[in-house]
Amino acid sequence: MWNSDFYLGPWKLALETTRAMADAQAVISMRMGGMMGLWPVAGGEHARMIEEKPRAMIKAVVAMQGAMIEMQTPDQVMRAGLRPISDKVGKNAKRLTARGSKR
Repeated sequence: MWNSDFYLGPWKLALETTRAMADAQAVISMRMGGMMGLWPVAGGEHARMIEEKPRAMIKAVVAMQGAMIEMQTPDQVMRAGLRPISDKVGKNAKRLTARGSKR
């Protein structure tokens, strides 16, 4: 019997990881631009980028542990851990992009 998640799961994971990496790179670029005065960032952005990482990592670990307890496949475990991180970085990218460039 065809189980699409068995065959397509790793590909979905790869695509979701690629998207998260692209969003993360965009966030890093905009924050670095903000430090140089080239991109408008809100006050407290420097502290925010340090404070948000432990929370996202704890959520990722808890999600992965839950997926393992449920005996999910390895790619499902990884996707469960990626979800909180990609959600956070995606929201950051959207928020920072909306501020636009000064130049």
